[in-house]
Order: sequence, then structure tokens, then C-alpha cells
Amino acid sequence: MRKVGYCICCIVMCFSLIQCGSGAKGSHESAGAETPVFCPPPFDADSAYIHIRKQLQFGPRIPNSQAHELCGDYLENTLRRFGARVEVQRPLIKAWDGKWLKCRNIIGSYNVNQKERVLLLTHWDCRPWADNDPNQTNRHRPVDGANDGASGVGVLLEVARQLGMQNPQIGVDILLTDLEDYGRPESGDEESWCLGTQYWAKNAQEKGYKARFGILLDMVGAPNASFPLEGFSMQYAPDVVWKVWSVGQSLGYGQYFRNDRLGMITDDHVFVNKLAGIPTIDIIHFNEQGFGSYWHTSDDGMQNISVSTLRAVGETVLKVIREEK
Repeated sequence: MRKVGYCICCIVMCFSLIQCGSGAKGSHESAGAETPVFCPPPFDADSAYIHIRKQLQFGPRIPNSQAHELCGDYLENTLRRFGARVEVQRPLIKAWDGKWLKCRNIIGSYNVNQKERVLLLTHWDCRPWADNDPNQTNRHRPVDGANDGASGVGVLLEVARQLGMQNPQIGVDILLTDLEDYGRPESGDEESWCLGTQYWAKNAQEKGYKARFGILLDMVGAPNASFPLEGFSMQYAPDVVWKVWSVGQSLGYGQYFRNDRLGMITDDHVFVNKLAGIPTIDIIHFNEQGFGSYWHTSDDGMQNISVSTLRAVGETVLKVIREEK
């Protein structure tokens, strides 16, 4: 990410079948036994947190590296384990600096026979250079990308686990995009960013692929995060913005889903809107410190991840999906 145009411990996860609601028997036995209803557990923010930490354990997820390859394998295998049909795009893409990069877009699909679909996406790669680091000696080193990259993936992997337990009424595609953060430093070259998404938008997994709408997650793990109304989201998909924000606020997360206006951010959703024609919004952290004092620095580690923020985002996205008919 990108340039802003300013307008302004051990965790045990339990799966259980429970009967939702109960009624006392009268003086006579009922004619037939009640059928238990499967109620999936709520969004598990601790699970999302573990997925974030696991990504960082591979090392910086920069293209053409072993860490990038191993983490990609982990993401693919996790989506399959959670019941998704997984497809992978692996093109070679030439970057702004002339380097050829091994791209890996990972798509996990649920309810695959349903024509009406929703797209959820986030990038999983890291910035190869900590170009905002206050220590100049760190500026040519890659970042860990706990918040900028891994947080969105962590949330969507937990969403995937939930969808694997109970299919949504609508089709859902989870797109983990690559090469988002390889953009040209200190330039207005917007097309040097989001290379994996640009490829996907021109070569979607199925010819003529369409989704009702899309939701992009970017930097969704910071403590006391602030998600304002991003400019391109309001331009291309205001109805989707208000749908998501109203759900988040109704769940009691108004301190995160704020009605403040934000400038236009060049992020993956821009190319999904422009190239794929899918109305897509960006849930992205931004406050008085911009994207955070640790953004594109060597300090973007697990200390910048809050389980409370992950829960707010995950519960909101999951409720939006489950309410779609």
C-alpha cells in the first residue's frame, strides 16, 4: 500500500454440535424427536491471531524468497483444510524495477455452485523495503508485515474456517492477493502497486466472473484501529460501505467503523473496481498517525496486533456474509 491522495498460550478451539433453544416436555412425549440445529461458534479472534503469528514465523513474505513460497503453501493447505475449493494463479510479473517476480494469487471458494457471489480479499505479501523506517540502516531490509498484510489474511482464514462449518446462502470467494506491496517508492506510479490484483482482475479464475460486491481488508489488526470512509470506496460502492459500516456499528463496534471521511487510497480494491467492474470497498486503518508509526518499518510486528480489533472486523464481515441471500 500505497499512496494516499489526501482530501482532508495455548488456545483450544472446540467444535460442537448444540441444540439451539430448548423446550420443556409436557405431560405427553412428543411424536418425534427434535432435530438438532448446528450453530457454528462465533468468530474466533484468537484463531485469527494465531494465523497472523504463523505467517510471520516463515520470515518476511517477499516475492522470490523461500519464506514467500513456504507461506504460500501454508495458506493453500489451510484453505483446503477448511473445506474451500482452492485455485492458484502463478504468473511471472515484471515489476517497475525490471525484476521478474513470482506471483501467487490464492483463491478459496465456498458454495461453488451458487451463481450469486461475494468477494473477500486481502494481500499476503510483505513490503521488501522498510522505506519509512526512522533508522536509515533498516530501509533496505524487508518488513515483517504483521498488520500490513498478515492481519487481513488472519481474519479471512478464520472466516474460511467458519464457512467450512456452515455453508453461506451465497457463494463466497476468498482471494489472497500477491505483489501488493512492491510499489515504486516515493512516486506517483499507482500501477506499480497491487500487481497480483491487477493480474487477477484481468484473468479472474472463471471467464466472466462477477461478484455482487467485494470487501478488501488491509491493516485490520492495530490496537484501537480506526476505519474511516475511504474515498474510492465511497466513489465506487457507497451502498456496500454503508451495508458493512451499519453492521459493524450495530454490533457495538462504532469506535472502529467510523464515519470520518478519508482521501483516496491506491489499494487492491481500486483495480477490482476499475478492471473487474466489481463494486469493492476497503476496510483500512488510518488515523492521525497515518497508517501507523510502524507502517513500512521494521517495527510492524505482533506487538501491533490486537485480538479485540480482529474480533470487530471478523464478526462484522462474517455477519455481512451470513445476511446475504
